[in-house]
Amino acid sequence: MYNLFEPATTSEIISRIEKLQPTSQGQWGKMNVAQMLAHCQAPLEVYFNEKKAKREIIGLFFGKIAFKQLISDKPWRRSLPTAKEFKITDVRNFEEEKIKLINIIHRFSKEDYQNTSFIHPFFGKLSSQEYALFNYRHLDHHLQQFGV
Repeated sequence: MYNLFEPATTSEIISRIEKLQPTSQGQWGKMNVAQMLAHCQAPLEVYFNEKKAKREIIGLFFGKIAFKQLISDKPWRRSLPTAKEFKITDVRNFEEEKIKLINIIHRFSKEDYQNTSFIHPFFGKLSSQEYALFNYRHLDHHLQQFGV
C-alpha cells in the first residue's frame, strides 16, 4: 500500500498537486482548490505539533475502526465529516497554499520518523508508518476531488 515515506509515492502526489490550477473545480464538497490545499496541510501540521486539535471523545470509541476503514483499499466516501480544526472556510491564496503543502509533504517524507507515540485527535495512537499511509490516502482523496 502507498505511503508518504516511499519516494515514488511522494513524487506522484506532488506531481498531481502541480497539475492543479487556481480554477480547478471540486467534484464534491464545499472547499475551493486553495482551501483544499490548506486543509491537506492540517494533518501534517498536527503531526509536527504546529497545529493543535482536541482529542475527540467519539474517537476513543470509534477511532480505530474508522482508521482501519480509511486505510483499506476502498475509496473514501465523499464529504466525510471533518474536525473543526481542519475546516478551512476563509479566503486562501492558491499559489501560497500549494507551495506550503508541497513543502510540508517533503518535510514529512524525508525525515526519519520513529514517533510511535503520536496521538491523532480522532484515531488515537498511530505509528509513523500508519500516519504516512493515512496521509497518502487523505491527499489522494482530495486530489481526486479536484480531478487530478
